[in-house]
Amino acid sequence: MKYVYGIDEAGRGPLAGPVSVGVFGAEKKMEKWLLKNIFENKLRDSKKLSPNKRKEIYKKFCLLKEENKVFFSVSHISNKIIDENGISKAVRLGISKSLSPKVLKCKIRLDGLLKAPPKFKNQKTIIKGDEKNVFIACASIVAKVSRDRLMCQLAKKYPKYGFEIHKGYGTVLHRTLIKKYGLSVIHRKTFCKNLTILSK
Repeated sequence: MKYVYGIDEAGRGPLAGPVSVGVFGAEKKMEKWLLKNIFENKLRDSKKLSPNKRKEIYKKFCLLKEENKVFFSVSHISNKIIDENGISKAVRLGISKSLSPKVLKCKIRLDGLLKAPPKFKNQKTIIKGDEKNVFIACASIVAKVSRDRLMCQLAKKYPKYGFEIHKGYGTVLHRTLIKKYGLSVIHRKTFCKNLTILSK
C-alpha cells in the first residue's frame, strides 16, 4: 500500500499553550475521495473554516480511523519547551515525535517551511500546502481541532484567562487579562516579554 502523510502545525504564534503538530496519513487512492467527500472539491486552510465545520470534519476523520482507512495523530509541544528551545525547534521536535520508522519509505508532504528529519527521504515541503494538498489540509484540521480542545481543557484549570475564547492567541482580551493577572504557568514567557509583564 502506498501511503501518503501530510504534516501541518497549529499554534505557532499564541502567547500561551503548546504548539501542536498534526500528521494525517492514508493510501494515495484516498486522495480524490477525501477531496470530494470532506472538502467538497475545494481545499481550504483550516483557519478559514468555522470551528463547527472543523469539528464536523474531525468527527468524520475519527470514523475513518476506526475503519482503518486513515491514520492521524497530534503531538503537543509545551510552552516550556518552546521557551527553552525556540518555536522552530519545538515544531521540529513535534514532527520527529509524530513520525515513526514505519513511514520511512512513505511520501511525506509538509506545509509551509516545515521539514521532517533527513532520514525521511521522500519528503516535500509545499508553500500554502493546506490549500494545495489534501493530506496536509487534513493534518491542518486535526492539529487545529486537537489544540483547540486542549486549550478549552486548560481554560478550566486556569479560568482567569479566557483560553476557551481565544485559545491563547494575543487578542485584546487576552492581553488585558495578562496585564490584570500576570502570566500563568502555560504562558510562553519568550512570547510575552514585549508585554513587559512579570509572572505572578
